[in-house]
Amino acid sequence: MGTIDSPFNPLALALGADASFVARTLDVDPALMRSVLKRANEHQGSSFVEIYQNCNVYNDGAFNLFTDKAVKKENTVELEHGKPLVFGNNKDKGIRLEGTQPEVVSLGDGVSAEDLWIHDEKDYFKATLLSRLYEINKNGTGFPRPLGILYSSERPTYEDLLHQQKDMTTKKSGQRDLMKLFMGSNYWEIQ
Repeated sequence: MGTIDSPFNPLALALGADASFVARTLDVDPALMRSVLKRANEHQGSSFVEIYQNCNVYNDGAFNLFTDKAVKKENTVELEHGKPLVFGNNKDKGIRLEGTQPEVVSLGDGVSAEDLWIHDEKDYFKATLLSRLYEINKNGTGFPRPLGILYSSERPTYEDLLHQQKDMTTKKSGQRDLMKLFMGSNYWEIQ
């Protein structure tokens, strides 16, 4: 019958661990996967990319809602920095924020693309909301699955900070002899 646990959410985990690059793509969408992996490779620091990949042994068809051409556009929203979250076969649906709550809306009848959530891959708060869009909204209907780059932040890497610290210490204290440091000023000599 399967597990009754809530599904594990890798994107929420990566964002919660303060990752500086978080994205999701599909194995059967080579254009999107190529652009996401290229950006991940160019990113200074660690990159986390979730790739939906079919396994015909353990979860065959698990991602059909997001990969089947007949229904993909209704069930996914491709994230583009600076562009509204629009989806659907006819690009007639979108996601807007009502306060801090995302909601699916139909375009037309007073709702236009200008009213929608504009994706900003630098916005950590909105990236966190995007990572949880698989959950059911307040109307009982599902959200489309976000694909693309949820979050990308430029900041110094661990290695950059480590080298900066080492250089600052060397500048302040001068170059030290490692063996003298190990030996200290008091030591025994064994003969």
